[in-house]
Amino acid sequence: MKTFRHTFIVKVHVARVWNFYTDIKHLEIITPKEMDLKIIDSTSQNIIHGHEIWASGKIIAKIRMTWHSRITFLKPYEYIDEMFAGPFKKWRHLHKFNDIDGKEKTEIIDEIEFELPYGILGKLFEGYVYKQLQKIFENRKISTIKVLER
Repeated sequence: MKTFRHTFIVKVHVARVWNFYTDIKHLEIITPKEMDLKIIDSTSQNIIHGHEIWASGKIIAKIRMTWHSRITFLKPYEYIDEMFAGPFKKWRHLHKFNDIDGKEKTEIIDEIEFELPYGILGKLFEGYVYKQLQKIFENRKISTIKVLER
């Protein structure tokens, strides 16, 4: 199992960041355009415990893939989505939003545990996937700051 971690700070109160990230539409805003994300179905507009989403996009090597994920944990300013069907054998994504000293600043933390299918063959591609995640989450950072700090 491989772990990817990405953090950044946005100059906005945590409640506003939370509202943005728990509206399913945020995915279309912060996902890199070249991934061509399409939300196929969603059980609700807002992320709540048990929320499910079916989506497709070009995650790895520009190949369109579909996936199904569910919110398996949710409390104020933190939630976890897990992939139940898709390109990964395991995908567990922690989203955490930390208020910085009650000021108009929020630390956004993304931590992903992932495992690729195909055993040893999949392990050979972990480095490639890790680099792709770095690019995706750098884009998410730039897009989040652009939208929320305006």
